[in-house]
Amino acid sequence: MSSIVDDEYIFEGRVIISQTDVEGVITFVNRQFCDVSGYTAQELIGKPHNIVRHPDMPTAKFAQMWKTIKSGQAWNGLIKNLRKDGMYYWVEIEILPIKDDRDEITGFISAGKVASRTNVQENVDLYRKMIETEGN
Repeated sequence: MSSIVDDEYIFEGRVIISQTDVEGVITFVNRQFCDVSGYTAQELIGKPHNIVRHPDMPTAKFAQMWKTIKSGQAWNGLIKNLRKDGMYYWVEIEILPIKDDRDEITGFISAGKVASRTNVQENVDLYRKMIETEGN
């Protein structure tokens, strides 16, 4: 896999925002999300959010995330995402359910920022071990 992009450069202190329906299909991305991921909004909207999922991410991490947000709670964590050009970036992300006036979940919104080098280093080995366990 290609090397990491210069996260501080591509983020430049910006927040990336995306919104999905209840199935995880992208309904909105901000300009910063496009800049960081390398995709245009037209390439992202209507696609599953896992279009940016890096194969190094453990399945269990996403299972935990989906369980949390579908229960109506916020989820935050560290995610390694794959850019369109094959490079990758780490993002500290928070995902919140979007609810209608009947308190039904209608979608999800996420906001992310560049992950600290410390958080990345602390999670790389953990994620690798999780993936090895998933293979057994």
